[in-house]
Amino acid sequence: MRIAAPAISVKGRRGTTGYRKVLRVIKPYLYLLPIITFGIAFVYYPFFKTFLYSFSIVNFKGQITGFAGLDNFIYMFGYKNFSTALKNSLILTAMTVSSTVIITLGTALLANKKRKLSGIYETMFTMPMAVSMSAISMIFKVMLNPTVGYVNYFLGINLGWFEDKKTAIYGILMLCVWMGLGFDYLLFLSALRGIPDELIEASTLDGAGFFKKLFRIQFPLITPTLLYVVCTDMVLAMMTAGPVMIITQGGPAQSTTTLIYLMYTAGYRSSNYSLASCISIITFALTFGLTLLAFIFERRGVHYA
Repeated sequence: MRIAAPAISVKGRRGTTGYRKVLRVIKPYLYLLPIITFGIAFVYYPFFKTFLYSFSIVNFKGQITGFAGLDNFIYMFGYKNFSTALKNSLILTAMTVSSTVIITLGTALLANKKRKLSGIYETMFTMPMAVSMSAISMIFKVMLNPTVGYVNYFLGINLGWFEDKKTAIYGILMLCVWMGLGFDYLLFLSALRGIPDELIEASTLDGAGFFKKLFRIQFPLITPTLLYVVCTDMVLAMMTAGPVMIITQGGPAQSTTTLIYLMYTAGYRSSNYSLASCISIITFALTFGLTLLAFIFERRGVHYA
């Protein structure tokens, strides 16, 4: 005598199978849900709100009271400190990126070959990563002090680095370069050590010198890392504001005022949220444009192994 299986168990199995299929489909999106939530809350929503503020009339409470169109941008371009801040940001970006890349690539080449004391100088080259921005800003403020600073003492000069409008931007530049040394050095060192030894040995046997190996073999193979370093350094340099807030407050005579610091003073000190939003949009557009130029260069100058 045969006993038929209960219909409810078949439905149960079908229901379980359907649940597993649905779970298999949505499971990857569940892993992405936290980062998507944080991205919307802290990136996309603030950007949309800033974009909306830039075309609106906003009161001191942050409430939109009307539509301004392009009037906010017209006012911004005529604002007395905007051109100065734009020039300072572009100069700081160009000098910081070029100086940091040259110094870190040089130190990575020096440390490329492992030796007995490699651990010591490798640690020394990465030390800037261990110091916070606020701490290093105060250290540089003391080091470059015209009275008690060690830099003036060793160079035998009497120069007020952050007190003189001709040299203040260079003090901020040295600080920005210092903060970027550790991380960029690690990236270049890992890229150089990732080059197969067989290529270097073969070029040596063929009689290639140091510079020929550097520009014909090593440099082309690390161009993807170089592109990443240049893009990230450009973004960080355009966002420079912390050292200016701590050391110079944009002075003397607006010589160290950057776009982000100008945005901070317009938004948080003067409650001019429309102007601050316009400066943010322009800074984003400039940064995006510079990054786009770097990616255009990637098509010709970057070689992927």
